[in-house]
Amino acid sequence: MKTLMEIEIKNMIRQATDARARSYSPYSKFPVGACLKGQSGAYYHGCNIENAAFTPGICAERTALAKAVSDGEKAFEALAVVNDRDTIVTPCGVCRQALAEFCKPDMPVICASKRGEYKVYSLGELLPYSFGQEDL
Repeated sequence: MKTLMEIEIKNMIRQATDARARSYSPYSKFPVGACLKGQSGAYYHGCNIENAAFTPGICAERTALAKAVSDGEKAFEALAVVNDRDTIVTPCGVCRQALAEFCKPDMPVICASKRGEYKVYSLGELLPYSFGQEDL
């Protein structure tokens, strides 16, 4: 796994926390924010956006990914995800698979609690058997 300096981890957690404040999560009451760092050095922010029909909702990680790709960024260095609980939560399976389309298995994924406690995983650790182009 690529290593990140502690200052960059804290910076990305802060940005993900700021993004979390914009979450629209009236149903789950589970606001999540994400900060995805592109290979260009740009940061892309996302928050979860819920919908009464549930299925049209989108997670913070995929919101950040969609913003980045729509801006032309297709290679990434790291992701930070922050929830609004005291426990650390990892990205859901759908987000892991979406990230695997654009991110290398060794990309660091920083998962943080609202208190700032965190764990760093590689995307490959979180999704060891992703489905990719080679599977088509």
